Amino acid sequence: MAEVRLILALHIHQPVGNFDGVFESAYRDSYEPFLEVAAEYPEVPFVLHISGPLLEWLAAKRPEYVERVKRWVAAGRVEILGGPYYEPILPHIPHRDRVGQMRAYARRLEMEFGTRPRGIWLPERVWEQSLVGSLVESGVEYTVLDDFHFERAGLVAEQLRGFYLTEDEGRLLKLFPNSERLRYLTPWQEPHESYEYLRQVARESPGAVLVCADDGEKFGGWPQTHDHVFVRGWLRRFFDMLRGNREWLKCTTFAEAVERTLPRGKVYVPDGSYREMTEWAMAPERYEELRAARAELEERWPPEVVRRLLAGGGSWRQFRMKYRESDEMSSRMLAVSRRLAELERRGADRGALERARESLYRGQCNCPYWHGAFGGLYLPHLRNAIYGNLIEADRALDEAEGKTGSWVEALVEDYNVDARNEVRLGNEALTAWVEPACGGRLYELDVRQARVNLLATLDRRPEAYHRTIREAALGASTGDGPPSALPEVLFKRPELERLLVYDRYPRKAFVDHFMAWDARWEDAVACRDLERGDFVLGAYLGRVEREPGAVVLDLERGGMAEGWRVHVRKRYRLVAGQPVLEVSYRLSELPPEARLRFGVELNVASLAGAAEDRYYEGLGGERLGSLSAGLDLHETGGIRLVDEWLPLTVELTWTRPGGVWCFPVETVSQSEGGFEGVYQSSVIWPHWAVAADAEGGWGVTIRWEARTGVGARAGRAGAVAGEVAAVGGG
Repeated sequence: MAEVRLILALHIHQPVGNFDGVFESAYRDSYEPFLEVAAEYPEVPFVLHISGPLLEWLAAKRPEYVERVKRWVAAGRVEILGGPYYEPILPHIPHRDRVGQMRAYARRLEMEFGTRPRGIWLPERVWEQSLVGSLVESGVEYTVLDDFHFERAGLVAEQLRGFYLTEDEGRLLKLFPNSERLRYLTPWQEPHESYEYLRQVARESPGAVLVCADDGEKFGGWPQTHDHVFVRGWLRRFFDMLRGNREWLKCTTFAEAVERTLPRGKVYVPDGSYREMTEWAMAPERYEELRAARAELEERWPPEVVRRLLAGGGSWRQFRMKYRESDEMSSRMLAVSRRLAELERRGADRGALERARESLYRGQCNCPYWHGAFGGLYLPHLRNAIYGNLIEADRALDEAEGKTGSWVEALVEDYNVDARNEVRLGNEALTAWVEPACGGRLYELDVRQARVNLLATLDRRPEAYHRTIREAALGASTGDGPPSALPEVLFKRPELERLLVYDRYPRKAFVDHFMAWDARWEDAVACRDLERGDFVLGAYLGRVEREPGAVVLDLERGGMAEGWRVHVRKRYRLVAGQPVLEVSYRLSELPPEARLRFGVELNVASLAGAAEDRYYEGLGGERLGSLSAGLDLHETGGIRLVDEWLPLTVELTWTRPGGVWCFPVETVSQSEGGFEGVYQSSVIWPHWAVAADAEGGWGVTIRWEARTGVGARAGRAGAVAGEVAAVGGG
């Protein structure tokens, strides 16, 4: 009888910064019950990849899981795959960090399971041919990509029934194709469907090797799957099917397949990822065009042919184009990596460098850098975890560099590689990053002791799935059949369509507005066009000045406001030893008859919107409402944002009393649990009616102070920054 070999591989993962309760629920609903069922089928080997953040949690909280897997590894039941320790997208990080992460995790796996992995799980199957060198240098023999990768190289399904060789500069690596057909059959269809497909392959290609490798969380961790997979018995029926057909269906591992079968040839795979991700990376309008073209072609051609014809899409790197916030985090991460490498070359303190390296590696975890069918970039607590680790890495590098006591500095560099310089002002308490070429805005403000970036904001922008939300606004999809591989039309709160408002510019700080004279709070909340000037995104000319114990970034720009020519001078000032950023404005060349309304928009993120211990406070100490509240205050000189959990108090004051608008920025995104609204930041927008003085000028100074250790409450471990959490996978 014709035989076929099947490699069943599971990848289980929870990202850096996810809540402990999410780890626990994934363990309870997915990881533990899978092993309980698998224990009844010792003749069915499988492959397991556990990401580094999850392994650390399991070793600390559920050591019995690690011990059971260790016994199965020793018995030959399980092959352990390695990978980069904290699950970064490998092309996203430098070669030195790729090798460092993979070698570090191989050592950890050898310590835990008594075996050094031969293969790796490639995070999100994001492939570039230049990775071959990094993988081989790290001791990797093979990895698995989706069959979609191979189809883009010109191969067809019948050729994807074994492994291939690829090389770069003479370094050789083995690549296994992962069957999309099997990924979509398990566990969404009854095991008989997988049986029929495997029988067909056995008849057509005797001795074939097929791979079914996917997220382990879909076996119980995704919505509705626990009942389907375990309570209704899908997994037992699947294992029964494998056991009952052992005479021709041979369950195996990657290592055994490499030892007992020959490669099918050599292949050079184009850059890419799994099919869905290449589509998520596209701009929404291009994605809609692709969907329409696919639907039309599928009326005339088989789906597999259409898939080959429309194998375009985007690369993972395009997420940095699609989401400016991803590019900001990426640029910040790469700057830390460069600084670490430079201090290593200079022979800085080794202990501090190793602490910085661990924080850097944690800050490279891929999940918050992109968005697809899971929350990813849209989840504030995941972005905050990235920034927290990068800030901690910088603090360790300061120690390695011998930077102690009270200090202040100003650095000018093209941090985000856009051919325009940014300015970094820093002292022992704060680090401020300014973009002179983009409105002279502040785009990152790190409170170093709290390990918080107060400008980890996220803009509201169109997403392809927003059309689905509008169309399904009056109801949610339900059904009695097995769950689908992608999220259903489920709403985590009513009337989400009301939140589909899109920002006109990045929600950052010290964004300069000349507004319509009759502009109202409601207009700002609704993102109506209030602008009567050209300063929001205009380029400022700047110079750095150094004073005794202080640094100053002096920015100037001439532009138009309500048809008048206006000159704006904006000065950022940071003093050693103070957690205060001071920004002074001087408007000049103002015609005496001009009626101008000037506003400075400030956004504050990294806090929580609706939690009772995060709130607005007046300068007199009175509570004004939660951070998700809307406020329209008149003739005030400032406001506070209090987070008792961190604990942190942000005090914003201005020297000239005026009005201030406050309102939340909430995004609408899709996640594994459905569509959800997520609090991202709070807008604080002081504004003034400008009356020119005798010299045709007007001015105001805004003071941003971040105090840690103020108003803290005990407890609240696991408090939520938003009301959402990520379930692992991806």
